[in-house]
Amino acid sequence: MKFKCIIVDDEPPATRVLKSYVEKVSFLEEVGIFNDSLKALEFLNSNKVDLIFLDIQMPQLTGLQLSRIISKDVKVIFTTAYPDFALEGFELNAIDYLLKPISFERFYQAVSKLKSEPRAEISSNDNSSDFIFVKTDGKNKFQKLFLDEILYVESLQNYVCIHTLKQQIITHSSLKNVIESLPEKDFIQIHKSYVIALKQIESTDSFLVFINAKELPIGATFKDAFFERIDQNKI
Repeated sequence: MKFKCIIVDDEPPATRVLKSYVEKVSFLEEVGIFNDSLKALEFLNSNKVDLIFLDIQMPQLTGLQLSRIISKDVKVIFTTAYPDFALEGFELNAIDYLLKPISFERFYQAVSKLKSEPRAEISSNDNSSDFIFVKTDGKNKFQKLFLDEILYVESLQNYVCIHTLKQQIITHSSLKNVIESLPEKDFIQIHKSYVIALKQIESTDSFLVFINAKELPIGATFKDAFFERIDQNKI
């Protein structure tokens, strides 16, 4: 069984070294290399990954910030030229902390710890989790959002508005990206502009769905699939 890993580092020489080391280890499989933490986060939201080799000094979102918001099922090995962050790195439950330049011997010692770590089974887009993280402003701020609080998601051109029991959250994304981050068993698209939480439906007729006193239209393209789901749960 191989551990799927990604490399997140904005220094090409460092990524080349790590990639070559991964290729030498039979129980590792490299599935992505990123020089941008936000792109790595997008990948993690829709792909199964067991391990990240994560540089700390990254633009936009630092390695420490990224490690705080990803799923706890994903193991982290920090890779950095700076020893100052070692204590904070271990406080974030990193399995190791590698100082550059990294020797293969030290690299192998770190990744061997994976074999003694419990390995959680997660779905391809981490739909086993009961929450997602949503970017809420232009300052790389992410908000944790529990899935059972979501009423529906509304498309607003280049943005989406996530309507919850407590608030509305607007984020720069497409409805398609949001759909891919939500568990299919709990959510369904009913219109080109709306995705709803099935458990939040109060009532429905041939043309509208009623959620939290809001009337949402059912698009002709989505009607058959929607009522098939309704039929599965009727009595």
